[in-house]
Amino acid sequence: MNQGQPDLNYELYKLKQSFNKNKKALLPLLMAVLIAIGFFTSYYTVEPDEEAVVIRLGRYLDTTQPGLHFKIPFGIDRVIKVKTKIVHQEEFGFRSQSYNSRRTNYGSRNLDEESLMVTGDLNVAEVQWVVQYQISNPFKFLFKTSEPVRNIRDVSESILRRVVGDIMVTEVLTTGRVGIAGDAKQLMQEVLDKYDMGVLIRSIKLQDVNPPKKVQASFNDVNAAKQEQEKMINQAEQAYNKVIPEAKGKAKKLVSEAQGYAQAVVNRAEGDANRFAEIYREYIKAPNVTKKRLYLEAMEELFSKLDNVVIIDPKVKGLLPVFGKGISNEK
Repeated sequence: MNQGQPDLNYELYKLKQSFNKNKKALLPLLMAVLIAIGFFTSYYTVEPDEEAVVIRLGRYLDTTQPGLHFKIPFGIDRVIKVKTKIVHQEEFGFRSQSYNSRRTNYGSRNLDEESLMVTGDLNVAEVQWVVQYQISNPFKFLFKTSEPVRNIRDVSESILRRVVGDIMVTEVLTTGRVGIAGDAKQLMQEVLDKYDMGVLIRSIKLQDVNPPKKVQASFNDVNAAKQEQEKMINQAEQAYNKVIPEAKGKAKKLVSEAQGYAQAVVNRAEGDANRFAEIYREYIKAPNVTKKRLYLEAMEELFSKLDNVVIIDPKVKGLLPVFGKGISNEK
């Protein structure tokens, strides 16, 4: 055993010498690998629909726009890319195929918990809606809250329940959908601005609003009765709008005709009075001439209405008048 000990030390010595020689040979190769890694990790590309948040040693450095950019390699600069130019969408009360493909944490949740809401008159409505938003500040979106998407969903659900809770169920199910979406969008944006999350709400759309399935048949009957009522009211208003203006038009026409007739009678009477006054003044000046003129004018007016006129002198005897020949004898 003692004779083998020197041999072991010798082998260790030879191994150490070999390692030192290989170390000198591997050092350039190792440096080349490090340089290559540093080169290929010193730049990054931001796509047109993205912005990139640069973190240097755990501290925010900059937000870069689409294009080619450089950074310090070896983990000193960390780049997080965020889709800021596209519109993101969150669905409530239902799940579309494209939404389920994202494998969110909400796929297994009972959708009735999202969609069933109490209205202002203590009824229940099933509301399905969509929130569309954009990331306006990627740094705030990433670091102001730990779960920004969950926060957006929680705020949207809270706000919509608040808005629906102030409205009657009939308005929620019929004419109030546009107003609900507008009010919810405004209130949700105000809350997210207070949280300073860097999120801009683009729209809130109510996809479908229905009564709960257990009472849907009864609601449909009530809704049909209301529609029939509105139909009858519209028909009555249509008939009213047709008859009343026509009657008013006829009344105005009769009044106008009566006023015109009255004015014509007054004007004619005034004309006759003025004419009589003129004749009377002429009669005072020349009574005989005026009498004769009036007589001739009266005869002329009378004879103008007759076709054949025969005037016979009463002193002529034995003369038989020949009618229809246009013969007239005048004394």
